[in-house]
Amino acid sequence: MSTPVKPLNDRVVAIAEEASNKTAAGFYLPENAKEKSKISKVVAVGKEVKDVKVGDRIVYGGYSSTELKVEGTEYIIIKEEDIVATLA
Repeated sequence: MSTPVKPLNDRVVAIAEEASNKTAAGFYLPENAKEKSKISKVVAVGKEVKDVKVGDRIVYGGYSSTELKVEGTEYIIIKEEDIVATLA
């Protein structure tokens, strides 16, 4: 996937995964009660990024990202040091 956002240095560009609208018990959540997803799929990496690659699913801190909407797609820009884990 090509992205119009090119990250610099140690930055990662990702697209957030949709938050579930249903609890584990099967209850549906109203739109305003959903927590923003903190799991995203990496679509681009800066040249200084070492431990993350395009296609990885990442977990990051909630206040450590910059959100940007380009051509109808919402991107998240995160410093590599703010990524806490990758998912298998």
